[in-house]
Amino acid sequence: MQETRVKSVVIVGGGTAGWMAAAALTRFMGRGLSITLVESDQIGIVGVGEATIPQIKNLNRELQIDEADFVAKTQGSFKLGIEFQNWRQQGHAYLHNFGNIGLNLNSIHFHHYWMRARAEGSTLDLWDYCVNTQAARGLKFAPMDKLGSSPLSGIAYAYHFDAALYGQFLRCYAEQRGATRVEGKIIDVDQDAESGHVTAVRLEDGQSVAGDLFIDCSGFRGLLIEQALKTGYEDWSHWLKCDRAFAVPCANDGPFRPYTQSIAHTAGWQWRIPLQHRTGNGHVFSSAYIDEDKARTTLLSNLEGEPLAEPRLIKFVTGRRKKFWHKNVVALGLASGFLEPLESTSIHLIQSGISRLIPLFPTGGFEAATQAEYNRQMSLEFEKIRDFLILHYHANERTDSPFWIDVREMEVPETLQRKMALFKQAGRLYHEQEDLFTDSSWLQVLVGQGVLPQSYHPIADQMEPAQLAEFLTNIRQIVTGAAAKLPSHAEFIARHCPAERPAA
Repeated sequence: MQETRVKSVVIVGGGTAGWMAAAALTRFMGRGLSITLVESDQIGIVGVGEATIPQIKNLNRELQIDEADFVAKTQGSFKLGIEFQNWRQQGHAYLHNFGNIGLNLNSIHFHHYWMRARAEGSTLDLWDYCVNTQAARGLKFAPMDKLGSSPLSGIAYAYHFDAALYGQFLRCYAEQRGATRVEGKIIDVDQDAESGHVTAVRLEDGQSVAGDLFIDCSGFRGLLIEQALKTGYEDWSHWLKCDRAFAVPCANDGPFRPYTQSIAHTAGWQWRIPLQHRTGNGHVFSSAYIDEDKARTTLLSNLEGEPLAEPRLIKFVTGRRKKFWHKNVVALGLASGFLEPLESTSIHLIQSGISRLIPLFPTGGFEAATQAEYNRQMSLEFEKIRDFLILHYHANERTDSPFWIDVREMEVPETLQRKMALFKQAGRLYHEQEDLFTDSSWLQVLVGQGVLPQSYHPIADQMEPAQLAEFLTNIRQIVTGAAAKLPSHAEFIARHCPAERPAA
């Protein structure tokens, strides 16, 4: 049996996906496994995935990465959530925070108590009960597991970082633990005539790199998963209509925010991501509703600082591969599919693919049942994220452009229809298998986009009015007091993880 084990892994492509895979495999499976990464300096990387979600902390912990060192070496900053401007209506804004809101009580979500209070005349905002929101509004940050001695959870956070520096950071990590990098441009792929499995990739200089398992991190083109294996692609652009993005860095002239901004425009939206040495910006848009020149101008006219480069155009089709693992090839990153960066899920989906592959790693041959389970899990996760992204577009009240009217009126997946209908009826939320986003995330976007329930759970009526007022007041005071004690985002970074100034 041991003779049939996978002994060599070839990773095709570098960037975040390739080096994240190499780092994880060397950490957990480096003994007895040859890990080779093939990449070409001639081929650029997309490299704009600069915002993350809290799950990346799990990967860092498993890789035993020191947080301060990681943040400093990637010019990083901290992220409490995403501020959505102009999504519901022009001039309206809300924060989708990583943290919880309030405190669940008596088997129901906190928002049922908040809705009862509103029904009885309260004008307090849902986010008044969230420490992440209070910290974000004050441009404050520091890690905090608990809010004092209370049962309220503390600060939940992720990172912003320079994607190119992150790839370099992971490359150093992986090479120190035995991964081998081969420089070269792939010109052909060898396959077994009988099984169709990939046996080797051939390079421009004549080299041939053979392996047992191949991980395709070759970006949108899907060199192995699509060009060689013809796996097929499921197109979701009828729901997620944006198909292009301009990306450009600019100087740091705005506030040093501990959160990402997503600012809706006429036919798409703009990201704004603060790093220590610059701000990352991009305009995601639909070419069916705005031409490229106007989209580029929209981005450049909404920067907070001087642009540091020419805007770069990225074209994409939202969707996923029909199989993420086919024969002896596993696709990661852009090779596996693309969901626009609205909720910063791109890097997470790489991490998720790796974290699912390791426990399902082939033990003797490439078992069909193992591949089917991997594909089932990844497909579900992609679909749940897809529904969450569609919600942002579909639940809008804008009437100022055809784009926003069309995405509001379009038919959405039945899975999302069902979720919205349950919430609208009585504020009911439920967590489905492989759904990345928590009930708190769904709550914030639903309410933020103007989807409000018609009723609330009857358990919330069991409290006396005075008890309800005391319950809500206590939470608000604890949250506000904890946020007030935090240092500013800039102060925390200067004290704990300042990056070196980039060379001029």
